[in-house]
Amino acid sequence: MATTFPRQYARTQRFTLGAPRAFSVAPDGSRVVFLRSREGTDRANLLWVREPSGAREYVAADPASLLGGAEEELSAEERARRERSREGSAGIVGYATDMAVECASFALSGRLFVTDLRTGECRQLDTPEPVVDPRPSPDGTRVAYVSGGALRLIRTDGTGDSVLAAPENDRITYGLAEFIAAEEMDRNRGFWWSPDGGQLLVARADDSPVQRWHIADPAHPDQQPSEVAYPAAGTANADVTLRLVNADGGEGLDVEWDRAHFPYLARVHWSPGGPPLLLVQSRDQRTQLYLGVDTVTGATSTLHTEQDADWLELFPGVPAWTPDGRLVRIDDASGARVLTVGQVAFTDASLHVRSVLDIGADGVLLSASAGAAADGDPGAVGDIGVHFARFAEDGSCGGVERLTDPDGEAAADDGTEGVTGSGGRPHVASAVRGGDTLVLSTASLSRPGSRVSVLRLDGGDGGAFTLKSLDVVPSQAERPQLVTAPRLLLTGERRIPAGLVLPTGHRDGDGPLPVLMDPYGGPHGQRVVAAHNAWLTSQWFADQGFAVIVADGRGTPGRSPAWEKAVSRDIADVTLDDQIEALRSLAADHPLDLTRVAIRGWSYGGYLAALAVLRRPDVFHTAVVGAPVTDWRLYDTHYTERYCGMPDQDADVYARTSVITDDGLSGAASQHRPLMLIHGLADDNVAAAHTLRLSSALLAAGRPHEMLPLSGVTHMTPQEQIAENLLLLQVAFLKRTLSVA
Repeated sequence: MATTFPRQYARTQRFTLGAPRAFSVAPDGSRVVFLRSREGTDRANLLWVREPSGAREYVAADPASLLGGAEEELSAEERARRERSREGSAGIVGYATDMAVECASFALSGRLFVTDLRTGECRQLDTPEPVVDPRPSPDGTRVAYVSGGALRLIRTDGTGDSVLAAPENDRITYGLAEFIAAEEMDRNRGFWWSPDGGQLLVARADDSPVQRWHIADPAHPDQQPSEVAYPAAGTANADVTLRLVNADGGEGLDVEWDRAHFPYLARVHWSPGGPPLLLVQSRDQRTQLYLGVDTVTGATSTLHTEQDADWLELFPGVPAWTPDGRLVRIDDASGARVLTVGQVAFTDASLHVRSVLDIGADGVLLSASAGAAADGDPGAVGDIGVHFARFAEDGSCGGVERLTDPDGEAAADDGTEGVTGSGGRPHVASAVRGGDTLVLSTASLSRPGSRVSVLRLDGGDGGAFTLKSLDVVPSQAERPQLVTAPRLLLTGERRIPAGLVLPTGHRDGDGPLPVLMDPYGGPHGQRVVAAHNAWLTSQWFADQGFAVIVADGRGTPGRSPAWEKAVSRDIADVTLDDQIEALRSLAADHPLDLTRVAIRGWSYGGYLAALAVLRRPDVFHTAVVGAPVTDWRLYDTHYTERYCGMPDQDADVYARTSVITDDGLSGAASQHRPLMLIHGLADDNVAAAHTLRLSSALLAAGRPHEMLPLSGVTHMTPQEQIAENLLLLQVAFLKRTLSVA
């Protein structure tokens, strides 16, 4: 029996299994370290080392060998970490290295392992279990790790295991990120080594103030519900403090800052370029402080203050120090998202900076998309490139250049090699650097998956940078059985980025097609990107007889600060209006049947799908609503309050954005539209209560609907059979409710 696309898509975890990822590069360029499973349907990642020339590749750690063939066992802490990071694979899912990238540590089945990356020799250290988030000291002689909520330390030769910070009770942890930090701030760790390895900064999280929710599995009534500390909007967060401890033991120091006004510990950075660096935010996220820490007294001093009328975004890789002690930030103060080094803006409105990838003595490696042009249009739709902002001799910006692989499909159409002004064809790229060795990952519309190239970066004595190809890291990911070629367009008066996917072989003369809107449509979720695999599910739905539209309206990232912040206090109407505008704009130029329009989505996309059929039944005729937030009072603090404010101060915002309180629920029966509601009952991010309350409200209003509860499923759906059947059930529902043959 032939494997269907839904089965292939589920079995390969969206074609991510077997693809190399999580790269580290030795500063001397001698080693490239990464994770990869042996084949495209194998969930278990191994730790690999490859010479930049590709002459030799070897396994530094193999889970099957280390566990003796036993099944992997995950602790509750490790399950939570993987859920927060949306990690669905197995084996070695994360690792940390010393400064020289010679020693790596990782946790596997709750045990601590260290490996010599030069020889591939791996061994287990005898520690209390389960072990979470082990990280070597910069010199590779010791490993700090968390077990039982305590931060512990052990030498890499297996001796000297000791406790550095122990919790006072079972609601306190040292060295772990609290729920809000991991889920919403992109801070997934809770301790940081000093550059000399003599001290550590350790976060202490006390979730005693946080309300308790209970998540039960109705399929197993004999089991106790899981208790989770969930800080819903307007309620108390965990109490997070920071302590400076000595690696050799002894009394530590509490790090002091105004936690009453700045309770969120958003970022911590410690490098040779300066003192420990903190970024702390106010509860409303409109003010944040950059703080330097005195390692002798624990006192902090304010290095920089930022304010914004809406909110301040957090970015990967910053704040940080340059080697010569200048503060690196990403700043919205000028109306554009720019890279700032010291007090100097290194980029302008022509680039929309997304993250800092690496900081060296010669410049800053960053990820950016094209900034909004004078007419308000972004650059090439869905294009995300890697750029290098070089330091001039006086420390100012010596120029910003885009880096592209001279041998890859991201190279310029005109044959230009190396660095090009335009960056070549639109693509999605990221990079990791070690010395003058660059690992560049690029995905494009022209080919499946990502190409990972190892390149040598040459500064050229002050001239333009050149890139020399050294190697391509092999991928074992399966090739999708589908091929897609979405049309990426700017739609409507607002020039909303959108992609249109038509059935394979469809011609404009074949007649109008029923429409399926397939958005995420909300903050931090860009869907319209120039990457082939991002469109595969939409292509499969299109091949079932739909014209599929994905639109990134206001609120989505990658265009401008104003575009993202247009949803402030109006998260519902703005995002829904832009979906409608994109739909109608595309219908003016393409054969779309506006009498048959469906919408499907998960998480924020599910919320948007529910809004669509309940508020605009004149436009949308059926919806698949997956794991939606239906009442923002039930969602977490940091995310919700950023867009909606505080429930006690902005009650009208919460009422207007709620699906459950929508007056449309009691509308005329003639305006009813079919809904399929889907939710994992084990979801601890968007609790199943959201969908259950919506279902109750629909029933009370006399609105028939279909409900699909998923026992044992969280916000992710990594289970192969569930992921496959969810696609099949959705398309069957959409065809039935839109009368598609």
